[in-house]
Amino acid sequence: MERIAVLADIHGVLPALEAVLAEPDVRSADVVVLAGDLAAGPQPVETLDLLVGLGSRAVWVRGNADRELVSMARGEQLDPPDQVSPWAAAQLRPDQVELLSTLPTSVTIGGALFCHATPRDDEEVVLVDSPVNRWASVLDGVPDEVRTVVCGHTHMPFARQVDRRLVVNAGSVGMPYGAPLPSWALLTGSDVQLRRTAIDLTAAADRVAAESSYPDAAAWADEYVRTNYSDTEALAAFTPRAKG
Repeated sequence: MERIAVLADIHGVLPALEAVLAEPDVRSADVVVLAGDLAAGPQPVETLDLLVGLGSRAVWVRGNADRELVSMARGEQLDPPDQVSPWAAAQLRPDQVELLSTLPTSVTIGGALFCHATPRDDEEVVLVDSPVNRWASVLDGVPDEVRTVVCGHTHMPFARQVDRRLVVNAGSVGMPYGAPLPSWALLTGSDVQLRRTAIDLTAAADRVAAESSYPDAAAWADEYVRTNYSDTEALAAFTPRAKG
C-alpha cells in the first residue's frame, strides 16, 4: 500500500525540514508531497536544494507564497506580503525561480487530491470548523472519485469529514501555529496520521539566526521558530477571511 508523507508550509526553515525528512516514516514513504509555501523564509536556497535532492519521490505543489516569490524575483510584484519574502526572492537562483514557476496548483494521486489552500484557490482560507455549506462551495468541482483532499496554508493541522469526503490539513513544517514543533501528515490508504517532529526549538532558531544572511534572521527565528502563534491568535486572523 502506497505511503504518502505530506509536508506543507516549510517557509525556508531548514532545520525543521531536515528534522522532518529524517523521520523514519518520511524516509520510507513512497511519495513525499510538498504542499506549497516552500521557500518564503530565511533559508530559501538551501531549502529548495534539499527538496530537489528528494528526486522522483517528491511531488511538488505550488502555494501562494511560491507564486509571490516568482513574481518578486521577476520584478512583477510591487506590494510584498511581508518583509522576508522580497529578500528570499532576491536570493533564488534562476533555476529555482523557474522550478517554482512551473509547479502545478494541485495534484491527484489515486483517490487523493493535494493542494495548498483549496483545490480552486491557492490562498483561500477555510478552517476545521467552517460550516459544511462553506466546505461544499470550496470543494465544488472536485471529481467524485476524489475521496480525500489534503491541504496546508493555515499552518494548523486537522482532519474532518465533509459530506463523505475526508479533508486533511497537514499543518506547517516551518511555521506551525497553535502548537510548537513541525507538523506533517502521513497517508496510508484511507488511514491518515497527523504527526509532529520533536526538535530542539532553541537550537533550530539559533541555527537560522547563524546560517541565514537575512538581516533580521534572529528576530524572524524568535517569532516563528523559537516560539509560535497560538491557535487563538491564528484563528483571530484567519476567521474573517474564512467566511467566503
